[in-house]
Amino acid sequence: MHVQEWLETVPAVAVYALVGIVIGLESLGIPLPGEIILVSSALLASQHGDIDPVVLGACATAGAIIGDSIGYAIGRKGGRPLLAWLGGKFPRHFGEAHIATAERSFQKWGMWAVFFGRFVALLRIFAGPLAGVLRMPYWKFLTANVLGGILWAGGTTAVIYYVGIVAESWLKRFSWLGLVAAVLIGVTSMLVLKRKANNTASAAEPTPTPAPVGD
Repeated sequence: MHVQEWLETVPAVAVYALVGIVIGLESLGIPLPGEIILVSSALLASQHGDIDPVVLGACATAGAIIGDSIGYAIGRKGGRPLLAWLGGKFPRHFGEAHIATAERSFQKWGMWAVFFGRFVALLRIFAGPLAGVLRMPYWKFLTANVLGGILWAGGTTAVIYYVGIVAESWLKRFSWLGLVAAVLIGVTSMLVLKRKANNTASAAEPTPTPAPVGD
């Protein structure tokens, strides 16, 4: 709600820029609340005519694609020492366990990990740099990056925007409670894709091998 209130105080062009920059930096590998900013901005667009949802979705998509691509280039050049450095700077996000989980997902699913990773907070941060570190062919990365960016950024914007339009007529009487309900409805509508992406990441976990019994 604080994000929503703050966004209402800035001009539309600043909202577009903020969405593109925050999502771009998150996709590049910096832990930022890209999804929160996008959902709040899309909901704001449904209530204020100054913000064009098409432009907003385009900025979000561009930020996602460009950020991932820069992250890929950085990861390809920096290699595994980069992951070790990130682990020291951001242990909550780039700890050894997180990196191992993401790496298993990439090794098992390849470009699909990049695509579905867009819908999972952890993999959304890792996707670009880790794909570069693992030397994924760029054309595969770019294909998954573009498709995932369009579906996640554009889809989230469209869903939240239209939910806000439909809900506003009857939720406005409840003031901020209606706003919260609109956000919850919009986020819930994205859970199907998120669950599928999470299942993809979970399926990459290796099956524990029983320890041999000593003589």
